[in-house]
Amino acid sequence: MPEVCVPARNWSYMRRQSPSFIQRLFRHRSTSVTSEGVQFLCFTLAIGIAAVNTGNNLFYLLLAMMVSLILTSGIVAEYCLRRLEFHRHLPDHLIVNEPAVAMLVVANRKPRLPSFSLKLFDMSDGRELDRGLEIPQLLPGSSRMVPYSLVATRRGRLQLDGVCVGTDFPFGLFKKQTFYPLEETVIVCPEIKPIDERLVRGLLTTGPEQSADRRGHGNDLYNLRLYQAGDDSRKIHWPTTARTAQLTVRETEAEDQRRAIVYLPTVAPMSHDHLFEQAVSLTASIIQHLAHRGYSLQLLVGASHSSFGQGDLHLWELLRMLALCERRSPQAETIMPGELPRDPWEVNGEMMIVVQSWMGPGDIEPQHPTILINGNIITGAPHAV
Repeated sequence: MPEVCVPARNWSYMRRQSPSFIQRLFRHRSTSVTSEGVQFLCFTLAIGIAAVNTGNNLFYLLLAMMVSLILTSGIVAEYCLRRLEFHRHLPDHLIVNEPAVAMLVVANRKPRLPSFSLKLFDMSDGRELDRGLEIPQLLPGSSRMVPYSLVATRRGRLQLDGVCVGTDFPFGLFKKQTFYPLEETVIVCPEIKPIDERLVRGLLTTGPEQSADRRGHGNDLYNLRLYQAGDDSRKIHWPTTARTAQLTVRETEAEDQRRAIVYLPTVAPMSHDHLFEQAVSLTASIIQHLAHRGYSLQLLVGASHSSFGQGDLHLWELLRMLALCERRSPQAETIMPGELPRDPWEVNGEMMIVVQSWMGPGDIEPQHPTILINGNIITGAPHAV
């Protein structure tokens, strides 16, 4: 029979392809032995030693049965984990230490075989995050939606690399796991806390809570005048009407022009890193407090700035800026000229709130960030509750 010569390039191609196939087969799989499995293996080893020493056929029969159970356990577990499909639905954003609902959809793409005793884990930075997700049975061709609570512990980008699914079916001797890549990223906004009552009083007395001194929609009294045809009867001021015997209506001060600029410097030494995170959280808390009171807000974070705006979309844009900001070391970088406005305390008549974690080279690390409103330090209210 003539020899068949295979070109060298084909051999090199096969050598390159074979490891990749083996790597694809085993790189996402792991097997561990449970405590019951350790006992079963020890008992199997003891039966094997007894069979060799005695030559008893019953021992060999029992040994063969136990080995077959081990092989069956591995094969069945492997088929339980094959041909699964995952989809994850995450919220648009998260807030530190606030639980949010995420949804994991699991589909079994096997045409005939079901999967049993599935345990699901999120994978992030090579770590398994146990959410307590279990699926007792997943029939062939079916899917299951599994909601779970997702809590982030730090701001920034939360990177989820995939889903690790494991099973100890059928006998609980071994735990086999398989990793399914499913990369997703969600923005985690800073922790938002209730504003300290003393800080609220500081905002009220310093100025940003003041209404515009003109007629318009609001709650504060602007003027009293006689009733005119077409006036809203709900605005009649009955005490004055009863006293003067003339219909009198109340006019309110406009509140729709309240504007504020919130500024967070990002330059701070490494020793103030924890304090900087407090300042970020405090800035987010102040922004939400003012946004819920109808303010038009602008945020300055280091050299970055937003436009003035209102509403939920603008609020989440500002929180996203705070989520992605980073502390800059004063040794590595100097303060950029555009980082501060021309007048840091008032820009075009707007009020400015500054939340500082570092006051300068001579600053001894305080317990809380410093808050300045139009250059005045709010004493006794350095932080949120």
